[in-house]
Amino acid sequence: MDEIHEECGVFGIWSPPGTEVAEDIYAGLVALQHRGQESAGAAVTDTGGARGNIAALKGMGLVSEVFGPKEMESLKGNMGVGHVRYSTTGESSLTNAQPIVMNYIKGTLVFVHNGNIVNADEIRQNQMYRGQAHYTTTDSEVFAYEIISRRIEASSIEEAVLDAAKSMKGGYACIIMSPGKLVGIRDPYGIKPLVIGKKGSAYILASESAAVEAVGGMLIRDVRPGEIVTLTEGQIQSIESMCEGRRAHCAFEYIYFARPDSVLDGVEVHDARVKAGRALARSAPAEADLVAGVPDSGLVAAEGFAKESGIPFALAFYKNSYVGRSFIRPTDEERIRAVHSKLSVLKSAVCGKRIVLIDDSLVRGTTMRQIVEMLREAGALKVHVRISSPPFRYPCYYGTDVPSSRQLIAADHTAEDICREIGADSLFYLNQEDLLSMTGNLPLCTACFDSRYPA
Repeated sequence: MDEIHEECGVFGIWSPPGTEVAEDIYAGLVALQHRGQESAGAAVTDTGGARGNIAALKGMGLVSEVFGPKEMESLKGNMGVGHVRYSTTGESSLTNAQPIVMNYIKGTLVFVHNGNIVNADEIRQNQMYRGQAHYTTTDSEVFAYEIISRRIEASSIEEAVLDAAKSMKGGYACIIMSPGKLVGIRDPYGIKPLVIGKKGSAYILASESAAVEAVGGMLIRDVRPGEIVTLTEGQIQSIESMCEGRRAHCAFEYIYFARPDSVLDGVEVHDARVKAGRALARSAPAEADLVAGVPDSGLVAAEGFAKESGIPFALAFYKNSYVGRSFIRPTDEERIRAVHSKLSVLKSAVCGKRIVLIDDSLVRGTTMRQIVEMLREAGALKVHVRISSPPFRYPCYYGTDVPSSRQLIAADHTAEDICREIGADSLFYLNQEDLLSMTGNLPLCTACFDSRYPA
C-alpha cells in the first residue's frame, strides 16, 4: 500500500521471581503489531535461577504466527523483552529479526531497538578498526555491540549504555536485558516513544501505553528524552545526564503511527487526530453531503472534520482485514491490486453524494488516485480530499521507510498538480501551525515537512 511504515515496537517486563511473563510479552507485542509485521521475537530469563540463562525465540511473520502454544511453553522466566519489526535498515530476514542475544566475557545481554542510528556506518567502521566486532548488518547491531564493548570496562550496564548512547545520533528507543535487570533508554530528542507502566508488582517498558493497558497494567509515565531507566527488584532507577537538550517528538506518531488509544508524552493520540480534523474543517471547508475517512488511518481525523463542519460522518468503505500483510509494492499495477483487495466502497453510502475524503498523508499518491476512482465508479458526485498532515516532502532518517524525496509526490508537485493527478475535485493539507496545536504545542520533529532535522 502507498503508506508510511514505522520501524519497530519494543516491550519489556520485570516481574518478581517465581512469576511468568511470556503471556504478557505476547499480549504486549500483539498490541504493538501495527508498528511492524515482518518479524517478531522474545527472550526471557529467570532472575531467581541460574543467572544468564536466556530462552529466546524469533521468526518471520505476525506475533500470532511466530508464537504458538509450543513456543510459548519454552519461554519460562520472570523477566523478558519482545520485539516486532518493520525493516528500514537491513533486509527483511530472520537474521535481522530481534531480540539480539549476545554472549560476552561478563555474561549475556539482550537488546531490542526501535528507530534509526544515522551515524551507524561511522560507528561500525570504528568498531571494526578497534577489532571489537564483526561486520554488523543493522544499526541495531551497531548499538548493541557498542554497549558490549563499553560494558567490558564499565562498572555497570547502565554506565555502558550511557557511554554508548553518547556516540549515537538519531532517533531510538531501546530496552536492554542483563541477567538481573531491564534498562530502557530514549534518544535525547524524544523522537521515538517509550513509556513506563506497572501491573501489580511488575514493571513494564513499551513503545506505547496501549501495550501496557493490553496486559492489564497502568501507565506511570513516559521515559524522558535522553533518560536511562532501570527496572529491578520492584523499583525504578533513573539517569538523566542526557536530558537537557532540545526535544523533537516524531509528528507522525500523532498523525499515523501510534494507536489512537495510546497516550504519548501526555498527549492522547485520538484527541490529537480529532483536533487535526477540526482544524482542516476550519482552514479548508467544502460543500459536501458526508465526511468519510480512509480506513483506518483517516477515520479519527474524519470524525473531527465532521464535528467541526456539521457535515455527517459516514463509513464509505469496507476494509478486508484478512488479506495478509501489505507492504509497499514495487509497481503501480501491484499497488492497484493491493488497494482493490483491501478496500471496497459501500455504494449505498456514497452514490449521488458529495464526499469529503480524509486521510493522514499522501506519499506517492497512487493509492489515493485509486480510491478516488473507486468512489466515482460507485456514484460519488464530488470527491474533496483533505490530508490531516502537511505535505510530506523530505525523507526521514529516524526510523521510517522513506529514505528519498524521489518517493514523495509532494516533493516536486504543487497541491494543484497533485489534485489533478489523483483526480479529486479539491485537495488541501493541514497547515504546520495547526499540526503543532494538535499536540498542545508539544515540541515536534517536523523535518519530513520542512527539512529542519533535529540532528
